[in-house]
Amino acid sequence: MNPCVIVRGFTALTAIWLAGGWTLQAQDRPEITKTQVDQWMQDLSNWGRWGDDDQLGTVNLITPAKRREALALATTGDVVSLSLPISVVSPPDDPNSTAAFTNLHVVNIPSGFLMERQQVAFHGSTVSHLDALCHAHHEGRIYNGVALEDAFNEDGCSRMGISGLAGGIVTRGVLLDIPRLKGLDALETGTHVYPEDIEAWERRTGVTVSAGDAIFLRTGRWVNDNRSGYDVTVAPWLKERDAALVGSDGTQDVGQIPGTTLPFHKLVLVALGANIFDNMDLEALAETAARLNRWEFLLVAAPIPNPGGTGSPLNPLAIF
Repeated sequence: MNPCVIVRGFTALTAIWLAGGWTLQAQDRPEITKTQVDQWMQDLSNWGRWGDDDQLGTVNLITPAKRREALALATTGDVVSLSLPISVVSPPDDPNSTAAFTNLHVVNIPSGFLMERQQVAFHGSTVSHLDALCHAHHEGRIYNGVALEDAFNEDGCSRMGISGLAGGIVTRGVLLDIPRLKGLDALETGTHVYPEDIEAWERRTGVTVSAGDAIFLRTGRWVNDNRSGYDVTVAPWLKERDAALVGSDGTQDVGQIPGTTLPFHKLVLVALGANIFDNMDLEALAETAARLNRWEFLLVAAPIPNPGGTGSPLNPLAIF
């Protein structure tokens, strides 16, 4: 079958038949620079959208009606955990290190109970966690334009901390299984997932991302230890669709843009005000979704409401 060329914006795309459906491959994509990222910080901003004092960001899009719609998706009773098991990793010698680690110490006390002390440094690429909106800042400001000095001190985040989500998250989750779209078990390291990939998946599954959704990108990381993720151009797409939360089985960003660090993370957290699920285990979710031929589900997630916390380890549940 001959490919056909489609022009969309600045990018030429070739539609090809792959794994039972049409998908798109990019050609001659324009280079994304720090200047473009800085412009997107302004153009995609949700600052002030829900008021100057807002600390929830796009979670505001999860309305009571959205929760009721999501609850209606629980029909078979299948429940899948989206969290990795926490592996014990010794803490670094440097007390100021930001390396992820977990440390568990259990004691058998005389009264007949096993007690424990556990330390967890969860940011990074090994522990399943949810980023608070105060986790990232750009040019000295976090989400909603709050100056970093007004939101952060030695006790943690006084604004936009994870305790703002103490009420939990109940909404529609949508799985984006891009390896399955491409006929692969897993993506190769360095693969960028573009908006047109997501839209090709939507057409294949009949599930369209809409306002208030939580999206989860499966790259197959836990199959081949790849490092793939969202291309930074997905950030404007998220703004257009009004997704409430963003997640994947990795750390979201892929590739580098000179002059900026983790630009996708910063655009999502700082400009959009959307919390991020990092390092999810989406393998069982993909298997269940394929067995049921259902790519949307009820998502229930409750971060630990740690005052001042920049995020939280958690065990989100997908319910079909």
